Amino acid sequence: MMLELQSKGCHNIGFVSPTHFVPQMARGILIAAENGLKLPIVYNTNAYDSVEVLKLLDGIVDIYLPDLKYAENDAGFTFSKVRGYTTFARLAIKEMFRQTDDKLIFDENGLLQKGLLVRLLVLPNDLAGIEENLRWIRDELSPKAAISLMAQYYATNKVATDERYILLSRRISEREWFSAIEILEELGMEEGFMQEYESASYYYRPDFTDAEKPFKDIRDFRL
Repeated sequence: MMLELQSKGCHNIGFVSPTHFVPQMARGILIAAENGLKLPIVYNTNAYDSVEVLKLLDGIVDIYLPDLKYAENDAGFTFSKVRGYTTFARLAIKEMFRQTDDKLIFDENGLLQKGLLVRLLVLPNDLAGIEENLRWIRDELSPKAAISLMAQYYATNKVATDERYILLSRRISEREWFSAIEILEELGMEEGFMQEYESASYYYRPDFTDAEKPFKDIRDFRL
């Protein structure tokens, strides 16, 4: 399948939340590489990963694309029902950084070939702890570690209707978004991308028909 995708002109091979099938994934990549696979391998994850597993992928994965969802373990348990999220995610991202360092490598067409890009989704009422996570990235990894700052959060399912999740029951405001950008600049982060707030503010509403759902491209901008 990977070789077929390569033959069709795909730019990379992306595995999403693949921790639970890493042995099969690594074996498949080996077989594909022996038969001519040359595309970058992307590991797209919520970062709730095992460091031991990530160490096995050293030299196999080219691009790590982890989320760093919360700056506090309590928030991870309250809103995502996982224990020790921040602790484990930071350990995992440290291992990803060890493997890739802080340099993004692009090809002649501007397509990413190797590196680490940490995604930070701004949440309403600062439930993600953007400043704390950015400070951790700057101080524990590098000011040059690449960041993808995202504004696309919207409430769905239980968080849109259950009073227990009232703090997550709305989109972020423009003030919250620009506050996150100011923190990014104040901390001197040097590399990364951020969404355009207006494009990210278009989101799905269940009362739209398929033909009426608003759509606008979400573009990334180099800082």
